[in-house]
Amino acid sequence: MINNNHHSSQKKVAILVEQEVEDLEFIIPCHALKQAGMDVVVLGSRMNEKYKGKRGKLSVQADGTTTEAIVDEFAAVVIPGGMAPDKMRRNCHTVCFVREAMKQGKLIAAICHGPQVLIEGDLLKGKQVTGFTAIRKDISNAGANYIDEPVVVDGNLITSREPGDLAIFTTALLKRLGYGGKDANLPDEKDTSAEWWKLADAWGGSTKNEIVKGLNIALGGERYSLEALEKYLEKESEQEVKNLFQEMIINKQRHIQKLETYLHRLHEKPSFGANVANQYAKVKFALTGSDDIYQIRCALGDVQTGIGDVSHLSAMYTDPVATAIFKEIHNDLGKYEQRLVELYRSRIAAGIKPPKPTSSAAVV
Repeated sequence: MINNNHHSSQKKVAILVEQEVEDLEFIIPCHALKQAGMDVVVLGSRMNEKYKGKRGKLSVQADGTTTEAIVDEFAAVVIPGGMAPDKMRRNCHTVCFVREAMKQGKLIAAICHGPQVLIEGDLLKGKQVTGFTAIRKDISNAGANYIDEPVVVDGNLITSREPGDLAIFTTALLKRLGYGGKDANLPDEKDTSAEWWKLADAWGGSTKNEIVKGLNIALGGERYSLEALEKYLEKESEQEVKNLFQEMIINKQRHIQKLETYLHRLHEKPSFGANVANQYAKVKFALTGSDDIYQIRCALGDVQTGIGDVSHLSAMYTDPVATAIFKEIHNDLGKYEQRLVELYRSRIAAGIKPPKPTSSAAVV
């Protein structure tokens, strides 16, 4: 945790805000900067308006607007993500404010969808940049080199991808504002062994209990999914499909091990719900059909539901380790979805009729 006795001569930092900002991407940098003794100024597009976060955790009124703000007064500008940057980029005054700040060499720190404002200002050409995966192509099309890392620093530009990167992102910003040293207790931003979640928690991010809850949700889903795949494998007759199910089973076992290992690192155990999740799968599959295309279709439905579930988890927590596990699960599910679709289509093309629609249980 930051030692408040170590100040930085009241440097002024602007945090931009708009409706539907990603709450923690505003809250954590704001709290951290204030704890470090910075003068934080919230800039919106309208003075007499309450700005609310997309998750309902934030409600804040701006100190001023980008229309009348004077760039010279600020040492840095922070651009949080969520739906807010898409609104910010429509405000010519906000874009001009950020463009002038970049021109003057002020620190610009943008996270998640934040680089959208930089794209609008034509500020990314030739830069090393990261951001939320959904805008990686936009970043590349703007002339930047997209790098999939927790924090990317190129000159006076600092960018990060998602809430899980917040502690690292904020640390990089603080250090470049001159706040650091032994008294600050800030880890090296490249230190993958640091307990970043504790720093994020101290700045208003996810608590340990919240992170553990998320890990157990994922663990329950993976155990359920493992049991389901084992049942699909038992009923499947085609070797090609059996091989894929077996590969998916090994993949699920690896995910489960990672989730359990991280829970152990946090000195926690799997929850009751996570421990009994596989039992629900046993009950479901005692009542299901057994033709081959049915197994593929059920597995595909489960995977697609899981993609949505784990995608939600990936954006929820300010812990880079938990977020990395959730993203790995999400990426693997995406790959298996495509392979299952290819198997399903090949069998339809061969004249095998699909079964009537059936509901699928949620599987992570």
